[in-house]
Amino acid sequence: MKIVTTDQMIKMERQCEARGIATSMLMENAGMAIARHIVRLMGSPAGRHILMLVGPGNNGGDGLVAARHLHDWGALVDVYLPRARKGDDPNLDVVVARGIPVTLASDDKDYVRLEGILGTCDTVVDSIFGTGKLRSLEGIFKDILLKVRSARESRPDIRIIAVDLPSGVDSDSGDADPACLSADLTITLGYPKVGLFSFPGSAFAGELVVADIGIPADMGDSIDVELMTRGMVRALLPARPVNANKGTFGRVLVCAGSLNYIGAAYLACEGAMRVGAGLVTLAVARSLQPVLASKLTEVTYAPLPEATPGYVGGGAARAVHERLADCDVLLMGCGLSQHPEVLTFISSTLLDMPPSLSPKIVLDADALNALSHTPQWWRLFDKHVILTPHPGEMARLSKTSVEKINQDRLSVSRQAARRWNKTIVLKGAHTVVSSPEGGERVSGMANPGLASAGTGDVLAGAIAGLLAQGMNHFNAATCGVYLHALAGGIVRRELGDAGMVASDLLPALPVAIKRTKDG
Repeated sequence: MKIVTTDQMIKMERQCEARGIATSMLMENAGMAIARHIVRLMGSPAGRHILMLVGPGNNGGDGLVAARHLHDWGALVDVYLPRARKGDDPNLDVVVARGIPVTLASDDKDYVRLEGILGTCDTVVDSIFGTGKLRSLEGIFKDILLKVRSARESRPDIRIIAVDLPSGVDSDSGDADPACLSADLTITLGYPKVGLFSFPGSAFAGELVVADIGIPADMGDSIDVELMTRGMVRALLPARPVNANKGTFGRVLVCAGSLNYIGAAYLACEGAMRVGAGLVTLAVARSLQPVLASKLTEVTYAPLPEATPGYVGGGAARAVHERLADCDVLLMGCGLSQHPEVLTFISSTLLDMPPSLSPKIVLDADALNALSHTPQWWRLFDKHVILTPHPGEMARLSKTSVEKINQDRLSVSRQAARRWNKTIVLKGAHTVVSSPEGGERVSGMANPGLASAGTGDVLAGAIAGLLAQGMNHFNAATCGVYLHALAGGIVRRELGDAGMVASDLLPALPVAIKRTKDG
């Protein structure tokens, strides 16, 4: 499913007009879809009291159509207009003809009528503003939204549903006005908007559903940004033939761990195994191997010479290169540390790799930090690999600030992928995956339970494990991100999001794969 900018959405609406699909038809489709999604959320509409906040533009027109359908299905609907709608408005005329109460804010002194409705309604539908740049919510618009917020505070059972986006959220940047309402459900129209996957806007959206409004599917063909979906990932997951052996599913060499970060090696190896890699070998500082052997019973080991106990020595690159001759994928960086000898080891392993070796490579954590110390590192390390930075690591790699990274994560990831010729996994809520060929995919899931130590190691391992099974870089990164997030959701539903730890994700990964395949 494609994710669109404001300009792309406007262009598609104009293309619809050119094909004979009138705006009124799109609006009718949108209103019906909105009404149906509201019913799915609240159950039978009969006798339910719904307040419809109707803005002056097309978003308000969608709300009027939805109001008519909800009324016809038995709901008690009140329409409230912050500002009078312009000119001839057939959708408003139909609402009035049905006897649906319509209140204009300028006629409602001190908002007495609004407060009365808010005292009894079950649901508030925000169809004031939709797709577009951030609107500063002032005057009547701000007053009305603050009244709704106050009512919600005193009556937490009131549901708030946003049409397209919560009013006051910029559909491109995700910036949000302070008066913006936090929705339980956002029904976005046609295609999801970029701003719904950027903060703070994403935090106001609640659950997100996409309503089909009749835009021909081929109009989205030229759009590069996609939402990761179950259908997409199910189609991409590697086959598991019945006559397989461990070599069928690939061999991963994980180079990870150090004295203070032993757990990172465990989590990365388990992540690779739990998504189905055939064989995982752990290359680790020699003195740590006995410790990890008691925890990781299914992996094989490549103990590496040490600089000091617990830290790989700078001369260990040759040992890794020898092991790589029998491996399909190298995962490097999880918990290796920034010890000077380790930095030398990482650089030597990557930059001095013999031309005869051509493993697929995933770089995380300290491998990324090591590269960041080398000016124009991407010119020296010209292999097509997967990089999995969080915003801090991305800032170091690109010599900028975390604030700038987070201002436009999609653009930052896209530009870096093309400039460096690498697949980028920019981690965080709504992780972004960008291909150097120009494709971008965004995770629709955000989970505070994943904001804990070690979850990134599990993700890196999962991506490496999928890459070993023959997937290309972009698809392996996409599936790894999706399955990791889905596993987090499975754990969150069972345990909640406080106290979730990285190792909780490991048994959930196979469950996530099964659910993705089974639907």
